Amino acid sequence: MVEHFTLADGLSLGDLHTYLQRAGRVDDGSVRLIAGNGILAVYTAILYPRGILDETPTVLGLRTFALTDTEDFDSVVPMRSLVDRIVRARAELAERPEGSEAGPVRMSRPHEVSTVTWAGISPPRGGWRALGQTDALTLETAARAGIEEVAEAIPAGTGEQLVQRVRSEVWGREIAGLEYVPAGAAFAAVSLGFLGDDPIGVFETGPWTRLSSRRGHVLVRRRAWSLKA
Repeated sequence: MVEHFTLADGLSLGDLHTYLQRAGRVDDGSVRLIAGNGILAVYTAILYPRGILDETPTVLGLRTFALTDTEDFDSVVPMRSLVDRIVRARAELAERPEGSEAGPVRMSRPHEVSTVTWAGISPPRGGWRALGQTDALTLETAARAGIEEVAEAIPAGTGEQLVQRVRSEVWGREIAGLEYVPAGAAFAAVSLGFLGDDPIGVFETGPWTRLSSRRGHVLVRRRAWSLKA
């Protein structure tokens, strides 16, 4: 049976396409889709541990979209397959009469995959406590510094194990002035296009930290040794 979901309008479809394209430049593996109460939450993985000894923090991107006439579901699907369906849906939308892009857009979702480790870690939906705010400049500075450090530390032809170790060290490092927020969160915010002129709220619940702007959210699951007492 083919499963579907219906976005509120063509603008939402375009925003979803842009979000997945940006996420795919970092990791084009899988996407977690959670539909409930008329909202589609779309999670993408920016950073996550690749093994038991890997200390890379789990850093996820999140954007939400309004839905109509869609049953609740929670599934992990291949990103490329989902993007292909979005491209087809946008092409069909372009062929409609002018103005019809304001109406709902129905599209199928790909078959699920079950081998995605990061998708088994569910960020909480409630219970967030506000810790304050940061700004785009702070995050952009941390992200650019990390990108340069990784590029300098990893010469061409470096083995995957060393590459992952360098990335883990750089992106797991705490941002100056932002307790328990690793540089990988800044990398995610920049990569996903979540930064603008508005302040970024910082929230916490349990082992999770969230950075939120008008454009989207970055969720970070802190490592056990970094948790507050």
